[in-house]
Amino acid sequence: MQDKITRIIAIRHGETAWNVDTRIQGQLDIPLNDMGRWQAKRLGGAVADEGIVAIYASDLLRAYETARAVADSTGCDIVTDIGLRERHFGEFEGFTWKEIGERWPVESERWRKRDLGFAPQGGESLPVFYERCVGTASRLAAAHAGQTIALVAHGGVMDCLYRAASRIDLQAPRSWQLGNASINRVLYTPEGFMLVGWSDTLHLDEDTRGESADKVGSAA
Repeated sequence: MQDKITRIIAIRHGETAWNVDTRIQGQLDIPLNDMGRWQAKRLGGAVADEGIVAIYASDLLRAYETARAVADSTGCDIVTDIGLRERHFGEFEGFTWKEIGERWPVESERWRKRDLGFAPQGGESLPVFYERCVGTASRLAAAHAGQTIALVAHGGVMDCLYRAASRIDLQAPRSWQLGNASINRVLYTPEGFMLVGWSDTLHLDEDTRGESADKVGSAA
């Protein structure tokens, strides 16, 4: 049985300025901020000895920069896959949650209620996004049976993986954490995904964090 299991270390990208502002990034190409780069470096060290044989990442810069830290610590190359991109939010992209509510009150309400029939103008519906993410993760994991891989992507992608592994309905409200630069552990077999651990940020909470954060702030 072990030779059929793929260990997946699913990683959300580090922090960006738009995360801080609660601004919808979607598929806009926003880089990590100083804190995000620090988080990525800490993350890389945390997974250095996990036996990762392949790194797959969204091609969006915030995910790729995070994956680069994992590549530096493991010696693996990064393979980008657009199937790991964040949900396309169409006309919502670039606006804060508050601004979206003010500009598109009806559409915002449908979005917040996880209406399966809703897609922002020019964007993806939840079912289309879910099928893309889970389908991509399944395809990549199936190619590495018996091995450990890293998938570096976005909060929305992590949410889809959590739901797939926990058998939670797509319309159910989110009640779990999705921290930036978090480590999330999932197993894959031909029968599907299984949840092992979620939103591990211990690597960001050690005693050296305060000192490092001070250095990051002074360089801003």
